[in-house]
Amino acid sequence: MSAKISGITPGSIGEELGIKVGDELLSMNGHAVRDVIDYMYYEASAVLSLLMMIDGEEVLFEIEKEPEEPLGLDFEDYLMDRQRSCKNKCIFCFIDQLPKGLRDTLYFKDDDARLSFLMGNYITLTNLTEEDLERIIEMRISPINISVHTTDPELRVKMMANPNASKINNILRRFYDAGIEMNCQIVLCKGVNDGIHLEKSLRDLAALAPFVRSTSVVPVGISRHRQGLYPLVPFEKDDAIRVIDMIEKIGEEQLNINGIRGCYPSDEFYVLAEREVPDEEFYDGYPQIENGVGLLRSLQKEVEDALVLESGDDLQRDVGIVTGVLAADYMRMLLEKIQAKFPGLKFEVYPILNHFFGEKITVSGLVTGTDILEQLKDTDLPSRLLIPSSMLRAEQDLFLDSISIEHVSEVLDRPISVSLNDGDDLLDKILGR
Repeated sequence: MSAKISGITPGSIGEELGIKVGDELLSMNGHAVRDVIDYMYYEASAVLSLLMMIDGEEVLFEIEKEPEEPLGLDFEDYLMDRQRSCKNKCIFCFIDQLPKGLRDTLYFKDDDARLSFLMGNYITLTNLTEEDLERIIEMRISPINISVHTTDPELRVKMMANPNASKINNILRRFYDAGIEMNCQIVLCKGVNDGIHLEKSLRDLAALAPFVRSTSVVPVGISRHRQGLYPLVPFEKDDAIRVIDMIEKIGEEQLNINGIRGCYPSDEFYVLAEREVPDEEFYDGYPQIENGVGLLRSLQKEVEDALVLESGDDLQRDVGIVTGVLAADYMRMLLEKIQAKFPGLKFEVYPILNHFFGEKITVSGLVTGTDILEQLKDTDLPSRLLIPSSMLRAEQDLFLDSISIEHVSEVLDRPISVSLNDGDDLLDKILGR
């Protein structure tokens, strides 16, 4: 087994050794390199034997370096192996709810433990072999992000349609005993894993603290393309209130025991319940901000902190903020705060109804170019528009429906800027800097 080199970092150890693009890595410290995890594990060694295939001949390099100093080698395939797909048939899977005709990559169901460690992806653990589990423990691959959904074995099998789902508690315990840190998520389905099931799951996971560092609870996303799928229904305001009350109660108990809450409702539940999102201290450093937990509060705090450093001015500016329905009121509140210091700022917030997936989908990350165009094309728009980066996929210039940001800009005849999930960047983009 070998991995072909696609690039070498200038000034790196790899360049000093004379390794070139097209050469092949054969082994490290006498071990075959199965994938990028093996590579990173052995690369961290202070003393390293590197067997390469260079110009058709095997060359062995003996290297002494700082333990964390990288070799500077890039490979044709980032994982150095094929990406592993999910074998579950979860009743709530959003990929099963996608309409036909989107990009092929959007239909790939990822369940790769390596990407959990490297990219923060969530995995179900159902597709891991015993060898995979032992490797995670032996190499101390941590933290692992785990889609738990429920700790009831029978219910988990029902929700995932995979008999391996019943092993969840055994695997969590093994990771706990080995000191592997875990972040967990529960996709909550009304009438399925909520109520007493949710309470049991949260308490089971809390018992594995401190190695279960956090548990997020997010409402299931239900698109209008669910024909033939399990009959799920959306959460309403009263449901969201009950969910929040339960999570906050258990979190308060854990705060008194462990010093952190450890379990958190997503921002979507607070908006649905028409409740203010909690203060920053509630989120214990935002361990699940990428899962939509505390994102609104964090963004508000960052904008407020950035404004403290601004002297303000009276320059005339106008901007339109394009967002999902979920964040619209928060964006208006932030813009009013900015406007107080920059009174020449005029703004409009455009919450885009999600006709593409269904109006129950309110997050910005699932807003499509089609819906933006349909809802804004006949509107008297400000001189420039701003969208969040979450609307764009990995290509960074395409919406989910493969419409490019350039096309939307051209049709609307307005320049479009993209803001990061960062208060400083958002303020700069709003002010046109």
